[in-house]
Amino acid sequence: MARFGGAPGDWLDLSTGINPRPYPLPAFQGSDWAALPSAAALDALEETARAAYGCPGAAVALAGAQAAIQLVPWLRPPGRARVLAPTYNEHAAALRAAGWEVSEVSSLSDLAGADLAVVVNPNNPDGRAFAPDDLLALRRAVGLLVVDESFADPTPEISLGRWVDGGTEDLLLLRSFGKFYGLAGLRLGFALCGADMANRLRERAGPWSVNGPALRAGQAALADRAWEAETTARLLRDAGRLDRLAEAAGWRGVGGTALFRTYETGGAQAAQDRLAAAHIWSRIFPYSPSWIRLGLPGDAAGWARLEAALAGR
Repeated sequence: MARFGGAPGDWLDLSTGINPRPYPLPAFQGSDWAALPSAAALDALEETARAAYGCPGAAVALAGAQAAIQLVPWLRPPGRARVLAPTYNEHAAALRAAGWEVSEVSSLSDLAGADLAVVVNPNNPDGRAFAPDDLLALRRAVGLLVVDESFADPTPEISLGRWVDGGTEDLLLLRSFGKFYGLAGLRLGFALCGADMANRLRERAGPWSVNGPALRAGQAALADRAWEAETTARLLRDAGRLDRLAEAAGWRGVGGTALFRTYETGGAQAAQDRLAAAHIWSRIFPYSPSWIRLGLPGDAAGWARLEAALAGR
């Protein structure tokens, strides 16, 4: 805004991978705001999450997937960690801050031999996705495999949730609630793991790690399978629509998920500036001079603005 002008309401923010049409909030009770979150409400949410994610093991509710990322380095003594990159940079940052020796590698096979390995599946920002069999094979070659499934909601077939049971100690899955359900401000996410690891995570997180409104909204949303199916279909359609607009503008698709798309532009800074001149914000990356990432517009007006900007109108 300082450079291109406008007020916050004038801008279309496509820099995130958050569903622009959020889940409709349930009716809250006064106790959701006035009382400390109850153990019963937390248990109910976690049971609903286990069912939604198809996980026989534990689902530990936390204040967003980021909270889980911050706790992962403390589950084991620091050693050699490898992160499949390029990806969400907070994984490597959290591990380094806790004293881990971190290497960022470019292929799944390069993760073998690590005391702790991190894979984002599907990956942010290029959308690389790995089949469960490939990740299960990797699981046998590392000490602890951490799979961040924050963008997996529209593609549940790639999730490792069904392989996590009460005795699992070498596999940890991270799930974001706010991205698919469009309620990032609630700060809710889950760690799917075995019982012992769940206990260690809860001890680290401390009491009342999830607020009352998030407990109620999360349980309602995760139990609403009809909304999930309708939203998945819409997001997939909209992702295809975004690809067609970008291709018409001369950009080449790199990949992405149903919540964001990444394109080869030939010049990322120039492409971002072009959109920003129309008060549309996007995401570019320090490791690529040509990639740009776009989220999805949420309404007809947003689509029209993006189409006009990409067409140079």
